[in-house]
Amino acid sequence: MTQVSDTTALGALEAHVRQILGDALRSATIAFGDLTLVVERESWREAVTALRDDGHYRFVSFIDLCGVDYPSRERRFDVVLHLLSPSRNIRLRVKCETDERNPVPSLIDVFPAANWFEREAYDLYGILFSGHPDLRRILTDYGFEGHPLRKDFPLTGFVEVRYDEAQGRVVYEPVKLTQEFRNFDFLSPWEGTDYVLPGDEKAAGRS
Repeated sequence: MTQVSDTTALGALEAHVRQILGDALRSATIAFGDLTLVVERESWREAVTALRDDGHYRFVSFIDLCGVDYPSRERRFDVVLHLLSPSRNIRLRVKCETDERNPVPSLIDVFPAANWFEREAYDLYGILFSGHPDLRRILTDYGFEGHPLRKDFPLTGFVEVRYDEAQGRVVYEPVKLTQEFRNFDFLSPWEGTDYVLPGDEKAAGRS
């Protein structure tokens, strides 16, 4: 299929979803060979259900769901869903925005496969999903503090674990760095020397 026909097919899909989603659709963008929809958070479940049940395209295949963090935004998180129409062999990306306090309606009753994906988004980003029957951490340890894929999460984390011989168990302790993070200028493999190695002055002059 040529790029022209791909664009034509995506344009037809965009026009169709605008009709079936109505006011729930905030924007639709064609870029990099994909159609991306942004829908209102409050209409998230209804919009995805309409896409699944649409008789023309039938986006019945759930591919994945994930989170994205934009800390500078008021609604810092995107929930991103990818769907596939097997009968049309076309993919669709659907997004909604949310924050740390307001939950996104769970899609478990629409796509049961969303269960662990929503738990993963909660665990790694702290995104809440209303109506989820078991919204617990799935990848991090019990008692883990924070959400490790947030862009403001410290590289070291908040706690470290070790096995305590005296107590006979694993214990959690605040992170203690044996040395500070180093800054590298990549000019010389012998960083920290008091002299300039031959050739370094040329690299410094180009920077």
